[in-house]
Amino acid sequence: MSNFLMIGKSPPGLSSDSLASAHDIGLVQDLPATVAAIKNPSAKIVYDECNHERYLPGDPSKRAFAYFVLTGGRFVYASLIRLLILKFVLSMSASKDVLALASLEVDLSSIEPGTTVTVKWRGKPVFIRHRTEDDIKLANSIDVGSLRDPQEDALRVKKPEWLVVIGVCTHLGCIPLPNAGDFGGWFCPCHGSHYDISGRIRKGPAPYNLEVPTYTFLDENKLLIG
Repeated sequence: MSNFLMIGKSPPGLSSDSLASAHDIGLVQDLPATVAAIKNPSAKIVYDECNHERYLPGDPSKRAFAYFVLTGGRFVYASLIRLLILKFVLSMSASKDVLALASLEVDLSSIEPGTTVTVKWRGKPVFIRHRTEDDIKLANSIDVGSLRDPQEDALRVKKPEWLVVIGVCTHLGCIPLPNAGDFGGWFCPCHGSHYDISGRIRKGPAPYNLEVPTYTFLDENKLLIG
């Protein structure tokens, strides 16, 4: 028996010098060399360049077109990314409507002493009370230690004649009525909470005083809430 399986032509991808012995790769004489090589791969198989297709350089006109398409695509992608970034940045910027709701300017010149006006800020009512001298004296005559939510009147106002509070009952969120109740301040008709002229809870189920919002005086007759 011959030590080598002789085939008329070398299989594709194999050089004529790379055929291994039948004993080395365990071939049977009646199997084609390609099948035997696949079933019994050998490290002696060597690929040469004869069976690898060579790609010739492309047509210069086609290369120019390809470069044009690739460059144009890059510009399109860059423009899309720029638009997405701008859209993201603009979405994080507060709109004019949001900024308008964030603060509220109020003209105080038309509010007479002893009266209360209600304005809307961030969807909530805000009570602005122009207090008289008697109101101020009454608010400061209270024994703070006897209050449910102890707080000095001076800590709730920036100017003694002006009281600014959020008009939402601290019990269940109802809107109290101004100039009502047993203490001359506000009365919540929902469950009977009474607030004094400083907006402090004096009677009823409400646990806390009326909230004082953030505000500042722009001048003698201008108030900025928020």
